[in-house]
Amino acid sequence: MTELIQQHSPDPAAGEATRWWRDAVIYQVYVRSFADGNGDGIGDLLGVRSRLRYLSGLGVDAIWLTPFYTSPMADFGYDVADYRDVDPIFGSLGDARALIGDAHAHGLRVIVDVVPNHSSDRHEWFRAAVAADPGGPERERYIFRPGRGEAGELPPNDWESVFGGPAWTRLAGGEWYLHLFAPEQPDLNWENPEVRAEFEDILRFWLDLGVDGFRIDVAHGMVKAEGLPDIGHHDQVRLLGSDVLPYFDQDGVHEIHRSWRRLLDSYPGERIGVAEAWAPSAERLARYVRPDELHQAFNFGYVNAEWDAGSFRTVIEESLATTAPVGAPTTWVLSNHDVKRHVTRYGGGDLGVRRARAAALLTLALPGSAYLYQGEELGLPEVLDLPEEFLRDPQRLRGPDSGRDGCRVPIPWGYTEPPFGFSPPGIYQSWLPMPESWGPLSVESQLRDPSSTLNLYHAALRLRREHPGLGDGSLTWLDSPPDTLAFTRGSLVCTVNLGPEAVELPTPGRLLLASAEPATAGDAVLLAPDSAAWWESHGG
Repeated sequence: MTELIQQHSPDPAAGEATRWWRDAVIYQVYVRSFADGNGDGIGDLLGVRSRLRYLSGLGVDAIWLTPFYTSPMADFGYDVADYRDVDPIFGSLGDARALIGDAHAHGLRVIVDVVPNHSSDRHEWFRAAVAADPGGPERERYIFRPGRGEAGELPPNDWESVFGGPAWTRLAGGEWYLHLFAPEQPDLNWENPEVRAEFEDILRFWLDLGVDGFRIDVAHGMVKAEGLPDIGHHDQVRLLGSDVLPYFDQDGVHEIHRSWRRLLDSYPGERIGVAEAWAPSAERLARYVRPDELHQAFNFGYVNAEWDAGSFRTVIEESLATTAPVGAPTTWVLSNHDVKRHVTRYGGGDLGVRRARAAALLTLALPGSAYLYQGEELGLPEVLDLPEEFLRDPQRLRGPDSGRDGCRVPIPWGYTEPPFGFSPPGIYQSWLPMPESWGPLSVESQLRDPSSTLNLYHAALRLRREHPGLGDGSLTWLDSPPDTLAFTRGSLVCTVNLGPEAVELPTPGRLLLASAEPATAGDAVLLAPDSAAWWESHGG
């Protein structure tokens, strides 16, 4: 297979401080679905290692690996049974060590997930807690409570699981334990010093192996309000990120993150912490990225922006205003392993692809750090018709269309039929089936097409790295017609037409890159519907 082979940076562990994370492009690898190295139909660390040349050539700065730790996979690795080992599905600790070393040799930093809010129910701590008597020290590592009602038959409070149903499960002995996600994911008790010490040791373990940072799952969790008060509201998942909840975004989480920042700063090489955090206000979200806390926080408002110029501008302005007071970079993300792929969100089919290409240029022109979800550089859509027997996401308990399986289908690398080079030759079925129609979307097919979405990303990432106006910094809005956005980043001008009709603009300068070629007429250009373009301004 022809591959992108541009190697773009030296060993990230060496050299002077660069503040690399302020404008890094970070590629999310959903390990199960990226590349299968051992032929069992499931992605693994060997598969990721085999594709590092592709990622380096694409032009990203770092990779973020979803959990690969020992796990019974009730939530596909976000239920961790051993935080210091690799699940045999994904390989071995030796494979992890080799992957980190090879990634650094390719100029790529490595960020791994850490899951501190809850463990697996198969974790040795929880097994010991279940076997212990109520009140025993083993149960102090988790959140156990007696039930309400005459015989303790009712849950301790009205909290609901993010995945649906009550957030409490009763053991045979009568006590209930808290799980804000699946019953197989019991919440840890962060008031217990043993829990805090354990996770500092876990972070040191992976930092000593060479990882460059952590994406912190449910960074707004861990600490619960004193007394575990009722909420008094049904369907609590609708309140996430908008209302104050006694189990999320409590002030106590910030001392945990401050202690982790001190730990990260004690290592060389600019190791970072990235918060997956939901907060009820911009001011509270900004607290996670204060100078003595984490380096970045995911920007979920941008993911949820409607395909509308006003919606995008509002989200961009609010996002920049949120991080500016604390001096943190803003992050931008269009898709991830928890949301429907943006090609489909933006309308699907040719319309969705056109909009996704435009959104890529908009995103990569904004100040701060950008996250790419594997396969978005191929323009992959959500897979909406997976057979029922393959659907295993616990979030499906919320109701129809709530599962995340459709955005986790393996990505196609080459060849003419499933699994399109995801697995070695001779393997005919990936863990989630791939659409027969994905051959033209494969890496191999798109590398041969100069106008492909993959080559658009390659060109945009190269320009982003080379152009002095892109990356960290600020933007200046320009006046533009309805349904459009226009702004400058130094001498670079980004124009976006989010409307259904072509729009005429004065020529901003020399065309650098476009998601759809604009027409020119004298001193004007005609920007195609659902398209974006980068220009070098006159005199730039």
